[in-house]
Amino acid sequence: MIRTYLRRSVASLIATLVSGVAACLLAAPASAQVTVKMATMVPDNSAWALILKQMAAEWTKVSGGKVTLRLYLGGTRGDDQNVVSDMRTGALNGAVLTAAGVAELDKSVYAMSIPMAYDSYEEVYAVLEKMRPRIEASIDAKGFVVLNWADAGWLHFFTKKPVATPDDLKKLVLFQWQGDPKSMAIWQAAGFNPRAGASSELLSGLKTGMYEACSAPPQVASIMRYYENARNMTDVNWALLLGATVVTKDTWNKIPADIRPALLKAAQNAGAKLRDDVRRNGETSVNAMKQAGLTVVPVDARVKDAWVKAATAAYPKVKGDFVPADAFDEALKYRDEYRRQHPAPKK
Repeated sequence: MIRTYLRRSVASLIATLVSGVAACLLAAPASAQVTVKMATMVPDNSAWALILKQMAAEWTKVSGGKVTLRLYLGGTRGDDQNVVSDMRTGALNGAVLTAAGVAELDKSVYAMSIPMAYDSYEEVYAVLEKMRPRIEASIDAKGFVVLNWADAGWLHFFTKKPVATPDDLKKLVLFQWQGDPKSMAIWQAAGFNPRAGASSELLSGLKTGMYEACSAPPQVASIMRYYENARNMTDVNWALLLGATVVTKDTWNKIPADIRPALLKAAQNAGAKLRDDVRRNGETSVNAMKQAGLTVVPVDARVKDAWVKAATAAYPKVKGDFVPADAFDEALKYRDEYRRQHPAPKK
């Protein structure tokens, strides 16, 4: 009787364990399939979009089909601020953002875009490399992971009337992204005439005269055809339009840990390709626009000094209102360190 009882008890225990394991297997997905919905202002059918599509294909390949990157190109999900909001609600999982979008997560990124503060790509990226760990840690604490850093090139002013000096620009209505009243206040305090709007309104606004000037890198102005209604480009590097690719931490953590390094490497390779394309093709874009009727307004050393003075005069408001004060000071400290280590060649 005791043996019979033990046999029945063991059989019951085994059946319970087998049932439990089967239930767990049925409840778990066959594979860790993750779809990352990523939005960007990068226009479709552009060289930059091709790089992002290659990254998406690489993610599928290296993950063995477990991770799918679905791209929403051309600002179809709205400006950067809209995209960041959608990531916070879960409607999107990632984005390729400009500094305006990254600043929604940490405004310290604006320290790399202080107007007229940098003379070269190398200076900007040397400062970024110093500040990146702190910025990325701050973004991580807010629930996002930075996959790469890139840029769209130097911002230039594209205008309906030729603009050589800051005073010339002050006479025109200057487009500014909506949703950043402090930046608007800085422009206004400096004597300029900014008008806020969505990026989707800029092209039509230039056509109708709602806007008479905008700032954009040459490749963006070429791709978006801003130059067709703003046929003058001021030859001064106002600021670098930095950006980053980010995903939500929740989504990143759903991806198996052994797959993440390969995805990160693919994203970093894409960032390097984006940077290389900007360096290689920026001048090509300018030449193409010149052939289509664009006039490049020259800026000599004396006039450049006027732009530097106009920018630095606004630094007391830029520092604190636009760039966090500690990040502002830190960036210029690292910039000066770089310049001491890499002095400009004597003329």
